Amino acid sequence: MSALPDARPALPPLHGAPLALLTVAIGFATFMEVLDITIVNVSVPHIAGSLGVSPQEGTWAISSYSLASAIMQPLSGWIGRQFGEVRAFCLSVMLFVLMSMFCGMATSMPMLVVGRLLQGAGSGPMVALSLSLLLNNYPNEKKGLALALWAMTVVVAPIFGPILGGWLTDNYSWPWIFYINAPVGLLAVAVTWLLLHRRETTIVKTPIDTVGLVLLVVGVGCLQFMLDNGNDKDWFSSPMIVALGVIAVVCLTFLIAWELTDKHPIVDLGLFRKRNFVIGVGVMSVGMVGFFGINVVYPLWLQIVLDYTASWAGLATAPVGILAFVFAPLIGRNIERLELRSVVTAAFIIFAATSYWFSLFPDNASFNQLLWPRFIMGIAIPCFFIPLNQVFLSGLKPDQIASASGLANFCRTIAASISTALTVTVWQHRGDYHHAVLAEHLNGASHAANAYVQGLGGDARAWQVVEALVTRQSLTLAVNDVFLGCAIMFVAMIPLVWLARPPFGNVAAGPGH
Repeated sequence: MSALPDARPALPPLHGAPLALLTVAIGFATFMEVLDITIVNVSVPHIAGSLGVSPQEGTWAISSYSLASAIMQPLSGWIGRQFGEVRAFCLSVMLFVLMSMFCGMATSMPMLVVGRLLQGAGSGPMVALSLSLLLNNYPNEKKGLALALWAMTVVVAPIFGPILGGWLTDNYSWPWIFYINAPVGLLAVAVTWLLLHRRETTIVKTPIDTVGLVLLVVGVGCLQFMLDNGNDKDWFSSPMIVALGVIAVVCLTFLIAWELTDKHPIVDLGLFRKRNFVIGVGVMSVGMVGFFGINVVYPLWLQIVLDYTASWAGLATAPVGILAFVFAPLIGRNIERLELRSVVTAAFIIFAATSYWFSLFPDNASFNQLLWPRFIMGIAIPCFFIPLNQVFLSGLKPDQIASASGLANFCRTIAASISTALTVTVWQHRGDYHHAVLAEHLNGASHAANAYVQGLGGDARAWQVVEALVTRQSLTLAVNDVFLGCAIMFVAMIPLVWLARPPFGNVAAGPGH
């Protein structure tokens, strides 16, 4: 491995206005990238209608983006070393912006899918490189604050995506969910390049690990496609899903073996030899399954069962971000003084308690009742994400931050996909189960059921009303089951947190160990 010589002396960290400007630029770029994961969700019916395809085909606008992004995330460290992290970040943002404009001008579904694939390819390295650039240019005493600010953009952006997407689609048109990326991205590139082009990281040229790259693209691509489409295809009753699962397992198994033995691996799996990295990423990924699952089924339940509009469902979801914004800077500033494992434990307790609270709600819960658990859950978000990021980055060298963050983002993305697939499937199956159980009691022997039907007129329309009520109740009982399962998952994670080994220290502040 040969490093290009860098004659520039090491520059001191940024301070004052330049540091604040860099934080805003990189923060908005990261927010924009993460926002695009969910901003398209509520616009799928409009996109499908405009391009003349079915809503099922319209979901390709979502899955193509997540597929390309998931493939590129583990490559973040390698891309940063090959081109320099500043240059790589700016190029990624430019590709993202150009493809956003391309998506907005799409006149057919294939054109949009190609645009979303390339947009996802640009977005993949952005999150990991943004964290590395922040940490490498912040003073040591403020690295915790940098981590807090970065973590909040990554976590809160998906929550606001459906709200902003619904508003833009309703008030303007669906292409605007892509066009708004252009001014934000261009400004982020201009500011980042202006402040950091003299602070480029050391460029390390290595041979391209072609075998590893092919295994990664095929394995991760098949896995992500399987997770995105498994529910629609009835999972393993579909030969296509079975084939995708087999190919993913084979390719990823060979990828692990190849990358651990290759001289110039394209993905640094050696990071998994570090105890804190494994514990931090593992706990975050499993916790993400529960957290993301709640954020998937909750708005679905509101819209399908309680007849909320997309905008009102977004408003019922949004309060989770209020206390998160309040507590994130406090945890970031005091992260060196806190026992991080205790903070994460508190987060899991709050997640579990609010999830259990949700599991008790009936189908006639008021909007105000639904707001409170979401509001309180916001405390747990920074207590969960910020300390775990500090844990898995502890003990790493500055040039390992991009690789570590890229792998962690990849694990979090796959966890989110697993969560979506798992929670929606469980909700549907438990809904069928509860529907069958409730329907058993609707027979001639049930005086209450007969009296209710007679009160409605006793005709076919009365039974249609009863069927709608049974479906409403069964889906509510099913979503209660999902929330209860998430609560149990959060509690089960608490012992694993304590397997992490302090000290956790300032991330990227010194040599690794």
